[in-house]
Amino acid sequence: MHRPRILFVNRSYWPDSEATGQLLTELCEALADSFEVHVLVGAPNATIGTADWQGVEHRNGVQIHRVSHTRFSKGSLPLKAFNFISFAVACRRRILQLPTPDVVVFETDPFLLPFVADRLHRKANVKMVGYLQDVYPDIAVALGKIKDRRWVRWLRSKMFGVYSRCEAMVVLSEDMKALLTGGGINPRQVEVIPNWADSEAIKPVEGENQFRADNGFREKFLIMYSGNLGLTQRLEDFVLAAKELSFDPDIAFAFIGRGARKSELQDMVAKLGLSNVSFFDYQPRSELCQSLSAADLHLIPLTAELSKCLMPSKLYGVLAAGSPYLTNALPGSDLHRITVENEVGLTIPPSDIPAIVKAISELKANPQCQSRMRKNARQVAVTRFTKEKSILQFRGLLQRLTSVSEV
Repeated sequence: MHRPRILFVNRSYWPDSEATGQLLTELCEALADSFEVHVLVGAPNATIGTADWQGVEHRNGVQIHRVSHTRFSKGSLPLKAFNFISFAVACRRRILQLPTPDVVVFETDPFLLPFVADRLHRKANVKMVGYLQDVYPDIAVALGKIKDRRWVRWLRSKMFGVYSRCEAMVVLSEDMKALLTGGGINPRQVEVIPNWADSEAIKPVEGENQFRADNGFREKFLIMYSGNLGLTQRLEDFVLAAKELSFDPDIAFAFIGRGARKSELQDMVAKLGLSNVSFFDYQPRSELCQSLSAADLHLIPLTAELSKCLMPSKLYGVLAAGSPYLTNALPGSDLHRITVENEVGLTIPPSDIPAIVKAISELKANPQCQSRMRKNARQVAVTRFTKEKSILQFRGLLQRLTSVSEV
């Protein structure tokens, strides 16, 4: 029987360590039993030998099409923009040469991809789905990277024009849905499908934790940020909180990951003379369970400006590891609601260093609260935010668009 052909377009894919690439890889491989799945992707950012991924055209049921593009340092905004344009141009050239899909699904890494998919939609009358991990250009304005000028409003109108032509728009939260519908997208077009973590691969570690043991954190109350050290996180507040807590030798901070702000944060820690803050590279997936479970408290920052533009993907791994977290998410936002209603973490006002210090100190002094939050976090992960639930929802959407019954 003919299987409908689905094409996903996104820069990041296996073997990348970024969350978007890992999630897309898991989604595509899970859908390959029902659909003929193709991906149009770029060269990985992961530290992996070229021979390990070049020439791989088929992996776990998914046909991989890679394009060549520039990969300059992400620390420079102009060079990062050039990377975006380079990849988008390469995709625009390649997409019409691929086997014509029944549905093209675009993500926003980079944000120009909606226009690439729209070209295929117009030329080949292909159904189109937007899968937004974040909303551009709103997120760039919220971060202060660009000002809300006429050309930005023009770009937004063009992007939302593409969204309006989609058969469906998939977003990660009700906040993101509200942003789209507020921009004129029909609410019936927008489907909320949350991200996930593999709760079988990531789970609470019983007994001694290897990450704590290997890095001198055995007796510490460990506060961890694990993920992209980029512009969206505004992690300098937590470095300043670490300074205020430096009098307590039992408290340590660990920042795990890479990103445009990593060197800046390291310089900040050095200038403040902090010995209670450590930096680590992304942990291998095989060791993610150990590193995420090592924390007594995770940090999941989300400012008021960003809450409608994205949903932090790190939330799901933290929950799966059974760890409490601290967030500055705006009251009324999805993240704030999840945190409070399920008693899985602590909430503080944005940019309030004393509140960060107080929350950390109080949780450290309350082992019973820690234990309750750990139990609640794991329960939420295995009942609400599972890979199976989200992929089933995505599969159902594609089946409706291609009129395919369950396989």
